[in-house]
Amino acid sequence: MVNVLFSAKPASWDEYEAPLHAAFEKACIDAQLGTDLPPEDVDYIVYAPSGPVSDFTPFTKLKAVLSLWAGVETMVDNPTLHVPLCRMVDHGLTESMVEWVTGHVLRYHLGMDRFITAQDGVWRAGSAAPLARDRKVCVLGLGALGSACAQSLVHLKFDVHGWSRSPKAVEGVTCHHGDAGLRDALADADMVALLLPDTPATESVLNAESISFMRRGGFVVNPGRGPLIDDDALLAALDSGQLAHATLDVFRVEPLPKDHPFWAHPKVTVTPHIAAETKAGTASEVIAENIRRGEAGKPFLHLVDRQAGY
Repeated sequence: MVNVLFSAKPASWDEYEAPLHAAFEKACIDAQLGTDLPPEDVDYIVYAPSGPVSDFTPFTKLKAVLSLWAGVETMVDNPTLHVPLCRMVDHGLTESMVEWVTGHVLRYHLGMDRFITAQDGVWRAGSAAPLARDRKVCVLGLGALGSACAQSLVHLKFDVHGWSRSPKAVEGVTCHHGDAGLRDALADADMVALLLPDTPATESVLNAESISFMRRGGFVVNPGRGPLIDDDALLAALDSGQLAHATLDVFRVEPLPKDHPFWAHPKVTVTPHIAAETKAGTASEVIAENIRRGEAGKPFLHLVDRQAGY
């Protein structure tokens, strides 16, 4: 029997208890699962930073920490964590992210805001959108989420370019990497979607210089991480017309403070970190599979590279 500690907000336990038990049963894992197990008996921790555990020292038998979150920037530097850390790559979350990104790219491509906000009796003929193949969309970040979103846009026939810190290959996507590749990825882009992890190497990747590479009047969607964008540079680009609009789901401080200029800016849409969230049913299957692999001596899925930060 393996002992699995669930360490997250109490409300999460209500959501996850039944799906985890079902996933363990399906994977033929004999497990004791709970929120209050003796630390010295715990083999695995199903973990969120919002839970009660921050010091892993008492967990002397611990084999791995299995995150419920896709982002692990608050975990990688924990000095007490010396076992494998696995981030959550949940196909339910991925589907949600693909839907959100694709929806907002299409919203901008088709110019839907013009018609939603201008029901004023004026017949605006001649304002049809170009074909998707004539729009360049850049996806910054080609991990599991970024690649899935990029391929969804490829299927709609957009001219999709992607950028990552290290070389990647995604079918149908023109891939760029490294500092030198960022300019080419963003050059004349009509739309940019940010799906990078939050690391020192990616902070403010969208700044005054990189925004200037885009086609004038472009659009930004950010469901990735707040620190990926230089807020002041974004506001300046919106005010100058270099950018036409930005839809932001994540922010440097959350909830976004009421006095933040994003709330009142006419060219910013704020959504409250709702682009995608981990789904208890599918996430439980991922956790069960990783515990099965751990017990079988196989490599863990979605293992975090501590030096890279994701």
